[in-house]
Amino acid sequence: MSKFAVIGLGKFGFNVATNLFENGAEVIAIDTNQLLVDEISGRVSVAINMNSTDERALKMNKIQDVDAVILAIGNSIEVSVLTAVILKKIGVSNIFAKVDSKIHARILEMLGIRNIIFPEEQIARQLANSLLSSSVLEYIDLSSGHSVVELVVPEMWVGKSLQQLALPTEKGVNIIAIKYTAQSITEDGENIIEKKINDMPGANDVVRADDVLVLLGSKSRINDLINETTKKG
Repeated sequence: MSKFAVIGLGKFGFNVATNLFENGAEVIAIDTNQLLVDEISGRVSVAINMNSTDERALKMNKIQDVDAVILAIGNSIEVSVLTAVILKKIGVSNIFAKVDSKIHARILEMLGIRNIIFPEEQIARQLANSLLSSSVLEYIDLSSGHSVVELVVPEMWVGKSLQQLALPTEKGVNIIAIKYTAQSITEDGENIIEKKINDMPGANDVVRADDVLVLLGSKSRINDLINETTKKG
């Protein structure tokens, strides 16, 4: 079972923590506000009222052993930065940090934190891309300069195999999953439509109308592909 620590239980941290737990992960939720700790108690594995700049307390609660720490302290740059320093000191290498300003992001980047989350900017980009193309259902920028996109299959791709599309070689974009709907009939004769995902698509898989492709590539390659398919679609 994956294990995470979420430090800071504002709206962002609270939602990340509860969603991780609902999806089967073990979650340690940390904040200095007892009201927030009480509110999330029972919706995560462990809820702790703790100062995240207390190195001894972090070690006692084995934060160094989790798979990743989500540092969701956005309202205090000083506390966020000091917590990041201590996390790295005790051996936490996988840190996802929420920031509220460019300065905050830059300081954490200087400390070697590579996974920077700027919620408002990312939501704005996602909305803009969705408005520009109705075929884009989800658009997520990664700190590495890559993007992950959910794209409704363009009309000219319907009926083609992944080998025929050759997106990795022709466009520099990888298909990492295919979302589709499947219809089945119950023993009582009831029609059921289920949403399914092929998370290991092969060269011979054929895309159908209304399939959704999950694509990964550099931001520029992804944008080029969206523009191309929008113009032709």
